[in-house]
Amino acid sequence: MIRLPDIPLSTAVLHQLERWQAEVDAHSRFADRVEAAQRSFEHRNKPGNRTFAEVRSALTVMCSGAQRCGYCEDSAADEVEHIWPKDLYPERVFAWRNYLYACGSCNGPKNNRFAVFPRGTRKPVEVSRPRGTPVRPPPQGSPALIDPRHEDPMAFLMLELQDTFYFEPIAHKGTKNHARADYTLRLLRLNSREHLRQARENAFIGYRALLREYVSLREQSVSHDALSRCIHAIQRAPHFTVWKEMQRQHRQHPELRGLFRKAPEALGW
Repeated sequence: MIRLPDIPLSTAVLHQLERWQAEVDAHSRFADRVEAAQRSFEHRNKPGNRTFAEVRSALTVMCSGAQRCGYCEDSAADEVEHIWPKDLYPERVFAWRNYLYACGSCNGPKNNRFAVFPRGTRKPVEVSRPRGTPVRPPPQGSPALIDPRHEDPMAFLMLELQDTFYFEPIAHKGTKNHARADYTLRLLRLNSREHLRQARENAFIGYRALLREYVSLREQSVSHDALSRCIHAIQRAPHFTVWKEMQRQHRQHPELRGLFRKAPEALGW
C-alpha cells in the first residue's frame, strides 16, 4: 500500500454527500442510524447516480496503476469501500475521506471487521458486531487499520525486495505501530495470498527492466517523448509500492544503486 493522493470533489457533490449524511444523523437511536446508513448508501451508490459517478471518477484517479485496488494494488478496484465500516460508524457513511476504491477480494473479507486501540493501550480490540447481537455503538478508540487516505502505509510497512517479497512491520514488536502493521497485514491478507507475493516479485522484475530501458535510452540521447513514454509506463504499472520501495531501498541493492546513480531523477517519480 501507498498513501493515496487527495483528489477533491466538486462543491456540489460534497454538499450533496453532507445532505445525505445529515439525513442519517437525524435519527436519534443508533440502531436507526445504522439502518438508515445501510439503506441510503445502497440506494445512492448506483451507476445512474450523478453524485456517485463523480465519487467513483475521483476514486479511479486516486488508484495506482490502471484502477488497481487501494489495498492490494493487484485486482481491479470496483467497490466503494468504507474504511470505517458504515455498519459500525453510520456517521461516516457519506464522508468523502472515508471512501477508497477496493477490489472484492479485499473488501469482501474485510467487510465490517474493524479494531481500535482503547485509550492508553497498545493492543487492538476487535469491535465488529457478531450477527444477531444488539446494534450498539462500538467502543471508542484510535483505528488499528492503516488508512491510505490519511497516512502513509510505508511509514508502517516495508516490502522485502531480495527474497520473500513479504511486507514486514517497521516498528518493534510490542509497539502500537507494530500492532497496526500486523493487524493490517492479517486483515487484508497481504502476505497470506501467494498470488499477491508473486505479483509483487514480478512487478519488481518489470520495474527493474523499465529502469534499465530508461537508463539505456537516456544514454543514447533519445527524444524527450521516448523518455516520457518510459516514465509513464513506470508510473502506471501495477504494484506501485514495489517501485516506491526500490527508491527507498536502492542503496542496499548494488544494481539498483547503479541504475539510480545514472538516472537520479528517477528517485522522484
